[in-house]
Amino acid sequence: MTLRMRNSKFSILGGVSVMLVTVFAVASVVLAEGGQSENTAQENEIALTRQFVGEAVVTSQTSDKVSIVELATLSVVAEIDVPGKPAGVALSPNGERAYVSAPDSGELVVIDLVSRKVISRTKVGNGPVGVGVSPVTGIIYVADWYDHTVDVVDPVSLQVIGQVKVGKSPSGVAVTPNGQYVLTADRDSHSISVIDTKTLKMVRTIAVGERPFGLTIDADGELAYTANVKSNDVSIVEIETGNVVGTVSVGRRPYAVALTGNYAFVSDQYASTVSVIDLGTQRVVKTIDVGGYPEGIEASPDGRSVYVSCWDDNTLERIDVAKLTVVGRVEVSEGPRAFGSFLR
Repeated sequence: MTLRMRNSKFSILGGVSVMLVTVFAVASVVLAEGGQSENTAQENEIALTRQFVGEAVVTSQTSDKVSIVELATLSVVAEIDVPGKPAGVALSPNGERAYVSAPDSGELVVIDLVSRKVISRTKVGNGPVGVGVSPVTGIIYVADWYDHTVDVVDPVSLQVIGQVKVGKSPSGVAVTPNGQYVLTADRDSHSISVIDTKTLKMVRTIAVGERPFGLTIDADGELAYTANVKSNDVSIVEIETGNVVGTVSVGRRPYAVALTGNYAFVSDQYASTVSVIDLGTQRVVKTIDVGGYPEGIEASPDGRSVYVSCWDDNTLERIDVAKLTVVGRVEVSEGPRAFGSFLR
């Protein structure tokens, strides 16, 4: 079972770079009826300063590998075998672990990025795709395409500690910077689900464009952006009110969104381009040619570069934000997806 469809191949985007985080060591989680969870956390907060290492963690679904790319030299410095068709990716708050979805095996795979080794494989439903991590607690949220749920995974025990029913075929996952909400892009419901992370209850659903896939939240935690693969546009949504405050037409089959400065960068699968949206005017101001079938896309923390994985060309490509042009590329393992937050 390989979760790969040409009209919306799996690839959360990134969107929020958190450099100073607080992590709680979770002592125990007691699940109440109806899927509600009550977290009992030790109050000894551990302040972690996340230093940007300058690497990309690129999931390559076809080859069952994760490539580690050194961004300074645009060179592959490690390749890690990850059976199960790795697709989604998110990083721990300190950047030392990668959480990778393996749709074919129905697992969340944990990679120690220091040792470059797989340290855990946890069963998470029948079709895990997008992965998100709370920058406050480190708790992991995994969207299940087939079960229409989000599984909640403890970062210490690496066991599933809760589950929330969402819309049909959830794909992208993102967590607000304050850890209050987790959002999913529910592709076959044409909507976003907003979940309260404390109660694990649905707060609201928000109708967006057709077939939303990638989902990104801005640094203030106020706006969410969905790449809608059927309607060929991006929806801009106020998270608290549920209001859609903008819809921007982009290239064919938009897949994911990266944010930096006053721009949104959108990977357009079928067009083999990246659309650049001016967030002030909500208009596309530039279309950048990239490799075939661009998918996962994320901005560097300094805002100077955007990196996009290109499925057909097996490349990771760097866009200069000031020049709005591709300035470098590196070949990675076959079928790069990098769906989510992959820069550390």
